[in-house]
Amino acid sequence: MNLAPIETIVGCMATVDGDNEIQRVQTEHRMKLVDFWAIKEGARVLEIGCGQGDTTAALAYTVGEKGFVHGIDIAPADYGAPITLGEARNHLLKSQIGSQVKIDFNVDVLAEEVDFPPMSFDHIVFSHCAFYLRSADELSDILTKARKWGKRLCFAEWDTRIQRIEQQPHLLAVLIQSHYECFKESSLANVRTLFTPADILQITRKSGWTVTVDRVIHSPELQDGRWEVEMTLAEYEGEIDRLKQISDKVKSLLHSEVELLKAANEKEAVEPLSVFAFVAE
Repeated sequence: MNLAPIETIVGCMATVDGDNEIQRVQTEHRMKLVDFWAIKEGARVLEIGCGQGDTTAALAYTVGEKGFVHGIDIAPADYGAPITLGEARNHLLKSQIGSQVKIDFNVDVLAEEVDFPPMSFDHIVFSHCAFYLRSADELSDILTKARKWGKRLCFAEWDTRIQRIEQQPHLLAVLIQSHYECFKESSLANVRTLFTPADILQITRKSGWTVTVDRVIHSPELQDGRWEVEMTLAEYEGEIDRLKQISDKVKSLLHSEVELLKAANEKEAVEPLSVFAFVAE
């Protein structure tokens, strides 16, 4: 991979204490996605679930000054740590690629007042945010509503079909989180609903899109698997204790799942899950 664009994009993004290594790894992965989606210079892109702008920045660099990227996210500007979404946006907008970017927070894409002119975008990007959703119905509703806004859907999410044993801890962490999230009425967790690639493809097709190409993308340097494992092991006791309405048998099952995660984490080096990506029209 040509590292020059990576360094340029990383230089446009907010980092913690000037440490660019995490952002460099994240940006390399996003550029793999953008290349696979075949997004070109001059394109107009709507990114749903833009978060702190990891994919937004890669998209903005790719479409160039003649293109445009509009990122929207349901979270507020003060969400996120150690850098908030608002801080990340402000830094990106002041950078050399900021002129071709617009980012709005507190945007519920399913709200009646949220709308765009038909076919006003060349690409609708929905990347690494399906697990944040409350349900399969919510994903279906978003993909259905977005159909009239753009020609192509560019999608990416963690692939639950592990390719290597080192990915098992990440999968277990995702399973545990999605399990206890089933019993919550509201949440701000990273993982709220688990989707397999088969689930995603079925929902996409029922939403009226036709998948034209898909691919499994490997980015073993990504830190996300380790982050999810560490967070799950640090927070599971409090999460389970707060679930007052579940049976002792379910709590026992969750504790057993955590023991499996602990054992896998001690035995295996942690690699992130691969990523399932596709383009639909």
